Amino acid sequence: MSKNENNRNKKKRSGQAPLHLALPATSANLGPAFDAAALAMDLYITIDARPAPSFSITASGRDPEICGAVENHLILTTYAEILQAQGADVIPLFLRIKNDIPIGKGCGSSAAARLAGIALANHFGGLRWTDAQIIGEASRREQHSDNASACWMGGLTVARMFSYAGAQVVGIHPKGKWPLLLAIPEEALSTEKARRVLPAQYSRADAVANIQNSMFLLAAFTQGRHDLLSSALEDRIHQPYRAPFCPLLPGLQEMAGKPGILGVALSGAGPSVIVFLDPGSSAQKTRKSVAAHLARIGLSAELLLTSITPRGARR
Repeated sequence: MSKNENNRNKKKRSGQAPLHLALPATSANLGPAFDAAALAMDLYITIDARPAPSFSITASGRDPEICGAVENHLILTTYAEILQAQGADVIPLFLRIKNDIPIGKGCGSSAAARLAGIALANHFGGLRWTDAQIIGEASRREQHSDNASACWMGGLTVARMFSYAGAQVVGIHPKGKWPLLLAIPEEALSTEKARRVLPAQYSRADAVANIQNSMFLLAAFTQGRHDLLSSALEDRIHQPYRAPFCPLLPGLQEMAGKPGILGVALSGAGPSVIVFLDPGSSAQKTRKSVAAHLARIGLSAELLLTSITPRGARR
């Protein structure tokens, strides 16, 4: 073995080799499945990382001023905190980031950033964490496990937190095609603000309705029952309280059941909205009808065609 090959192998064993990550956007809650389910979308933040003399970032795509600011950067902060907690050296990194995930708009940007930081710590710190440990740590930092599980695993996930064991996650492969339209407003909404408007208690009727709808939602995905989706997305736990801060939601709910549209739900805590499209209709034609409807009611949004992706961040 040559000296150069030996040096490369040493770097590889010690976690010094560069790392490439691609983490998908996610949409959580899915109507009634509040804090319990999420899906991964075919929009990504990609990160190429390598050791460097000091921390630095080049960023392109969405929100480059946020993605490229080293100070208080969620990815780097998470990376450093994990390594410090494990008693490992914090190796300075150079990151090349290309971001397609809207930040602060209910599309799982913070979960993707935290998972990226954990994955970087796992690699460059040689931690050898399992998927369960990675998702559990991200879930604790997010304070819920839905976005983190879908981002790491891909597809559709059902997840819950355990105080003693992190997160428990089940992956689901939706049957058939599930094209999506993501409606993104210009203004962001903090998760903290969206949480503050929720009541401390709910009626039995509201709780039962959400449990029933969640079961039908799961059946719709696992059996490919597109006909169940419109009513299965009905929610009484969070969407009615967040709607005043997310005007796209009531505006687009008016279109549920119309040609090309299976159902509508808030994406995460909002303000973005996820529209489930009929796979038998033209997605482009439906997108145009949604844009026209929003214009008629005095609302505007970026409309992105996407889909549920089975590809998560797990390598």
